Amino acid sequence: MDVAVIGAGQAGLSAGYFLRRSPLSFAIFDHAPRPGGAWQFRWPTLTLGATHNVHDLPGLPLDDRDPARPASEVVSEYFARYEAAFGLDVRRPVDVTSVTDGPGGLTVATSAGEYGARALINATGTWDRPFWPYYPGRETFAGRHLHTADYRGPDAFAGKRVVVVGGGASAVQALLEIAPVAAATAWVTRRPPVWNEGPFDAERGRASVARVAERVRRGLPPGSVVGATGLTLTADVRAGIAAGVLRRRPMFARIVPSGVVWADGTEFATDVVLWATGFRAALDHLAPLALRGPGGGIAMDGTRVASDPRVHLLGYGPSASTIGAGRAARTAVRDLGRLLVPA
Repeated sequence: MDVAVIGAGQAGLSAGYFLRRSPLSFAIFDHAPRPGGAWQFRWPTLTLGATHNVHDLPGLPLDDRDPARPASEVVSEYFARYEAAFGLDVRRPVDVTSVTDGPGGLTVATSAGEYGARALINATGTWDRPFWPYYPGRETFAGRHLHTADYRGPDAFAGKRVVVVGGGASAVQALLEIAPVAAATAWVTRRPPVWNEGPFDAERGRASVARVAERVRRGLPPGSVVGATGLTLTADVRAGIAAGVLRRRPMFARIVPSGVVWADGTEFATDVVLWATGFRAALDHLAPLALRGPGGGIAMDGTRVASDPRVHLLGYGPSASTIGAGRAARTAVRDLGRLLVPA
């Protein structure tokens, strides 16, 4: 095929939309069991109204914007409708294990066999690479470590003493759900939270995307688009601040069997540490292409890998959100058309 697309989340589906309108042959490989990208794995209590704005994918609006419905349901249904509307060839569940280069082009090794491709759009996002930072004594903790990738709602925390680690929206949402049922909670972050008045609108989204884009252009690890937006002061957040639930503490110095301890010796007895510490780009299958620079990032020229224009990364850096996915997909398909189709 001309282009192999890996991943059928918002970026992969947007790429499929523009590829369908081009002369390029393609297929989309997705390891998830059904449509929905990473959204299908979000916790059931995360409603659409509690997320950063989910933007329309190109060519088909998201009609159901009921803020009370679980985001996992709404977005999964939307993605399934999107695949059907545009006849996208999504092959699932298929795991891509490696992409290698050779005289005949790229070889995409998958659980369904090997495929040849002239170019690659990688749209694997970050959900499969939860980030667990290390703190001294973590392995001695007698309680439970949990990441937000495995969070399924507040019920499991009833009567527990819980530390939530992380300064992003996921940490805030989890705290607001857990606090009413937990015996006690503590919120710790590396930096003080940045609270924003007003909604997360398109202008704020574009500014956040631009900051992350500059990082990847310089070959730095991208960071998070959502992490660059700050935290919105909704009515629920204001109530959480007033109640003391969202009283931020600095990072603890170490973990002990019974809980966490700060540098001044203060201890918080803990049953569960919930790590809301984000994700990293899921790019292990691209390791044979040696795309990473000395600092661990990949230098980008738009959506192209600067060192290999056949490879485009969507859902990496500035396109790791619905606000950036469509624009990035259009750029990638346009550039690959120029590269692969003779003038």
